[in-house]
Amino acid sequence: MEHTATLLSLMAFPDIDPVIFAIGPVQVRWYGLAYVVGILLGWQYARRLVANDSLWPQSGPRMTQLDIDDFLIWATVGIVAGGRIGYILFYDFAAIAANPMRALEIWNGGMSFHGGLLGTLVAMILFARSRGIPVFNLFDIVCAVVPVGLFFGRLANFINSELWGKLTDVPWAFVFPTGGPFPRHPTQLYEAALEGLLLLAVLAWLIYRRKALSQPGLVAGCFVIGYALSRIFIEFFREPDVQIGYLAGGWLTMGMVLSLPMLAVGIWAVATARSRA
Repeated sequence: MEHTATLLSLMAFPDIDPVIFAIGPVQVRWYGLAYVVGILLGWQYARRLVANDSLWPQSGPRMTQLDIDDFLIWATVGIVAGGRIGYILFYDFAAIAANPMRALEIWNGGMSFHGGLLGTLVAMILFARSRGIPVFNLFDIVCAVVPVGLFFGRLANFINSELWGKLTDVPWAFVFPTGGPFPRHPTQLYEAALEGLLLLAVLAWLIYRRKALSQPGLVAGCFVIGYALSRIFIEFFREPDVQIGYLAGGWLTMGMVLSLPMLAVGIWAVATARSRA
């Protein structure tokens, strides 16, 4: 095993500059581009779901493609504001309290998915009420497309050489520039695969094959359950944030703790979906 680890330590991280290009002091980063691409592709997918009458019961989705277009701005604000505030509160509060300007440095620590979810949740509730849209129908549409953004976001984490995993000797390990001289689990790619591609495929199967949109809250509940289970599983391979470490037992992380309430809410949403049909 020691010999294998020595060989793997020679594996270099792909030489990808986190900055795509710069014009004077303005830098365009892969991290920001991932958010833009994820939101735009998710928006297009959401428009197709709303326009497909065969996916909905006879009463229809009670929302239009124009509603989805208008919600794009609300969702963007919710994702960015919630994601950054969530990271500050859950992961980096002490450092930002000491240096408030650090809060604006989204490349220094980044975003929290759980915070972005809460921000988007608030945006969805406010928007649905303003348009008279059943809130669970909007939940389902948004949750169906969130894995698209998660996929691109985790790829950006990989390019940024952040959120890497624990030391390992698996053949697909990487030596990250910010992770020391030894190979580590590429947990960003694990998350891109599970929370992104796999979860997107499962939700699409439920929508197109099982007509899950006919039971408001079913798609949203399945998304929340799928994300929570994926995140808890991956946390066993992921190095915890250095400023927090393990919360207990040498294995419990903040990501696990934040995912447990999501799991409970997701189970409730699935269990009660039929009653909302």
